Amino acid sequence: MNAPAQPDMEQDAAGVAAEEPVRSFEQLRETGIYGFDSKDIRSRPFTLLRAQILRIARSRGWRIIGITSPTPKVGKSFVASNLAAALARSPDLHTYLFDFDLRRSTIAKNFRLTGRHGVSHFLDGTIDDLRQVARTIPNEQLTLFPSYPNAGASDELVASTRMDSLIAAMRQLPENSLCLCDLPPVFANDDAVVISQKIDAFLMIVEDGVTTRKQIRDSFRLLAPAPCIGTVLNRYSAGLAADDYGYGYGQEKRYGSYYNE
Repeated sequence: MNAPAQPDMEQDAAGVAAEEPVRSFEQLRETGIYGFDSKDIRSRPFTLLRAQILRIARSRGWRIIGITSPTPKVGKSFVASNLAAALARSPDLHTYLFDFDLRRSTIAKNFRLTGRHGVSHFLDGTIDDLRQVARTIPNEQLTLFPSYPNAGASDELVASTRMDSLIAAMRQLPENSLCLCDLPPVFANDDAVVISQKIDAFLMIVEDGVTTRKQIRDSFRLLAPAPCIGTVLNRYSAGLAADDYGYGYGQEKRYGSYYNE
């Protein structure tokens, strides 16, 4: 496969006519996307995570961050979607969210998108113009690059020259850009391992009471030498009632009343 010209990512950010328009962030709450609204208490973990990601990434010059987990179904794509939404509210920053979990893509579902062509179809050569893939949330600084079912071998696609051209295009974006990449789980296949060597760093999502210490240790070993920007403990059971800061979903909790004053 010949390498295509680098995609014009800046032009993609403006958005194009999509097969189905992106819903407003108010509608996306129904699919669990809370990160756009800082007044929604459910966005709090993601705004806190946003601050940490930006602090570390900017200090180290990292602009392409992968999000992965040792195993499936620990909330990896949920965190990626909400973190992207929270980042989209950062002044003077444009966020790009790419779905590289080609075998079990969920970004389109999270943002209520439908379509025929996605990231995988650019990687396999079905399409040459990424503007056919890009979707932009109305009035938000967030561009989505979803993926849809594809019969191609994902390991070949992420190791292709087209993937290299896409990563190179990300690196050519203006400095006020940040790319988040939703990666497959580490142990699902070798896709996350391959992609991790092409990007700047990764964020590891683990599930409280489910992910084991051995799974985490072996994931870090497989992804090395790619640096880890941090680890997120998802579905922390104690946090559902209240954490050390009085955080909870009930209106009687301290932060619940704070945000509704």
